[in-house]
Amino acid sequence: MSARENLNRLLRFLTRHLIAFETHGMPNIPRHGRLIVYINHINFLDPILACALVPREVIPLSKVENLQHPLFGPLARAYGAIPIHRGEVDLAAFRRSLEVLEADKVLLVAPEGTRSGHGRLQEGKDGLTLLALRTHAPLIPIGLVGQEKFPSNFRKLWRTKVSVRVGRPFRFVVGEGLKVRRQELKVMTTEAMRDLACLLPVGNRGAYAEGAGDSRQWISYDIPFSPRP
Repeated sequence: MSARENLNRLLRFLTRHLIAFETHGMPNIPRHGRLIVYINHINFLDPILACALVPREVIPLSKVENLQHPLFGPLARAYGAIPIHRGEVDLAAFRRSLEVLEADKVLLVAPEGTRSGHGRLQEGKDGLTLLALRTHAPLIPIGLVGQEKFPSNFRKLWRTKVSVRVGRPFRFVVGEGLKVRRQELKVMTTEAMRDLACLLPVGNRGAYAEGAGDSRQWISYDIPFSPRP
């Protein structure tokens, strides 16, 4: 059994005892093939919960500082997390992310790029969209709410209630031979983030509180996939 498999078993054991999940839409997660899972980012717990919940091998992107942490760094490296330098174009992280998707695995992305702390969505980065366009990978949003209460609940030895909503998988649709310009790339990212916003309470939609229900120009939900039973 690999280090990641052992860590996944530990993660799932711990989350069962520390978190009271309320889940919606879990069967939407495809069982096979390349996939980009993207989440809202409130605190350190978000990617941990996503890795524990998604019933597949998941490779997360993580800021490089996490992998240098004396306690959590060795665990993140053993798990196979891809280090990324925030605030710059990290080509090495982009190439490793492409390799994950081209191997038909699951890549976990927090497109806000940093924790919000307050729970309201911040603007998404276009790297999410670039990865999807380069690999033709489907995407699926997962909205997480309630994990911001974990530190105080943990001190009181209380389980933390976390609501998990999984959206519909989709692909970006671009006409054959059409070159995507920067402005169009930003619109695609906005549409993906609006799908994530729709999974969150109105008060958590932040930068995407307006237009969450607008029609999608670049997104198609009409894709074949094998849902979980």
